[in-house]
Amino acid sequence: MNIAQIAAWTLPLVLAATTAFAQTPGATVAPNAAATATAPVAWTAAEIRKIDPATGKITLKHADIKNLNMPAMTMVFRVKDASLLTPLQAGDPVRFVADKIGGEYTVIRIEKVAP
Repeated sequence: MNIAQIAAWTLPLVLAATTAFAQTPGATVAPNAAATATAPVAWTAAEIRKIDPATGKITLKHADIKNLNMPAMTMVFRVKDASLLTPLQAGDPVRFVADKIGGEYTVIRIEKVAP
């Protein structure tokens, strides 16, 4: 058998084994960009306590933030884009998405909700 014949025989076996592993419950496979991009957004309910557009910070009394494993509390967040604060004011009920960016808890999306 030459190299080409060996490759023709083994390649389908390697591909089949890789596919079987990826479908095994508990198997660890690196996520691809398409799977990551479609992950559900983790919205959190909150009430605005204070807004500081000059520093790009907002104080929120929030429910548990599941994606950050953070319990409900009142805390100050950095805002990814200060323009997100423009339509908001203290006392507004909101929902928001936060993540830890550059070591700081940051609001990356926020929107007002009906009371």
